[in-house]
Amino acid sequence: MDSIRYFLALILEVTLPPLFFYWLLIHPFINFWRTKGIGVTYGVILTIIAAGLVGLFSIRHYLLATDLGTSYLLVGLGVLCLVLSGMMRFALHKHLTIATLLGLPEIAPDRYPRTLVTEGIYARLRHPRYVQLLIALIGYALIANYLASYFVVALWIPAIYIIVLLEERELRDHFGKVYEDYCHRVPKFIPKLRGARNARPVGDSLKPN
Repeated sequence: MDSIRYFLALILEVTLPPLFFYWLLIHPFINFWRTKGIGVTYGVILTIIAAGLVGLFSIRHYLLATDLGTSYLLVGLGVLCLVLSGMMRFALHKHLTIATLLGLPEIAPDRYPRTLVTEGIYARLRHPRYVQLLIALIGYALIANYLASYFVVALWIPAIYIIVLLEERELRDHFGKVYEDYCHRVPKFIPKLRGARNARPVGDSLKPN
């Protein structure tokens, strides 16, 4: 169990900070990257991420110095989080293509036209991908039970909010009033207890993936 916890903590510590910078490098400079194309964009971004991964891995012993030990109560809670996250992920994949998950419509909108998904889980939440991700990260952190894991997952809460603000700015620029109407009807992160069943796609021309 200790080796599993260490592996989970290592993955969290090494991957989460570079992934956050991935979105920070993409969204604020999206117009610049669109002029460079998919190959150049992902070549540069993945090189930077790889450097970050190597750097964090080289100091892993310092990052993972505080092990809080195995707690089967926390393991159980973590597994419940992962089950919930898995259910949400299954619901997400019904409405999103691989290209969308990889962010290709943002980089190359001409080759991968954007569509506004408002059905299924998106009729309840505007950003279920990030809710699902955060639930999964909490689950992994609970199972790992390293101090640094809790710290880096806690940092991802404001990080996700920043990413959402950047994405919503792009969506408003692209879809205009259609997206504004969608935002008024559907909450960002926490689903409404009532009225969710009445949510419907906005605009006849916008079909979900």
